[in-house]
Amino acid sequence: MRIFLDTANVDQIRQGVKLGIVSGVTTNPSLISKEGLADYKAVVKAICKIVPGPVSAEVVVEGVEPMIEQARDIATWASNVVIKIPATTDGLEVISVLSKEDIKINMTLCFSLNQALLGALAGATYVSSFVGRLDDIGHDGMELVRDIVDVFEYYQLTTEVIAASIRHPEHCVVAAKAGAHIATVPYKVLMQMIQHPLTDAGVTRFLADWQRVSQK
Repeated sequence: MRIFLDTANVDQIRQGVKLGIVSGVTTNPSLISKEGLADYKAVVKAICKIVPGPVSAEVVVEGVEPMIEQARDIATWASNVVIKIPATTDGLEVISVLSKEDIKINMTLCFSLNQALLGALAGATYVSSFVGRLDDIGHDGMELVRDIVDVFEYYQLTTEVIAASIRHPEHCVVAAKAGAHIATVPYKVLMQMIQHPLTDAGVTRFLADWQRVSQK
């Protein structure tokens, strides 16, 4: 399973890439707004220069033709940019058109197996299943990830499954066990994934033991 960062914070992205574990980024209008950033194009282009892999940038208009026009423009911003299209009727039509133009698509706001299947059939490169938001309303978000992975594997669909709306490290564990191709996580969760109190205690003890030995 690959790890993407779900953020628009350039410093966090740069640090994640330096660790050698982040291979892509997902953004959305909410994340851009959270960082207080106004120049959407400039931010996406900056991220695309830092990250070696896919960078998902979302269309922010409605209607088939406006979405297609904006998506085509975004696709010119960088060679590794991926267009996020919502899992709606208009979205499916847009995905169908753009996929035939070899534009990579991340179908976002996916909350059901039906949506994921239709997105894959329309030509989406990725489908993003929003785990945390399903958990928030009393559903098992990771069960959806498992179902999508199973169906895609059974029918040999090439669309990759992204576990999105990740809230904590355990989500990443379950996503990996479910067979998700990618988990896109906030920077805070990424840092929590590497932390363990026994590791910290072990490092402290090893260093203390070495100091005692080296002073003899």
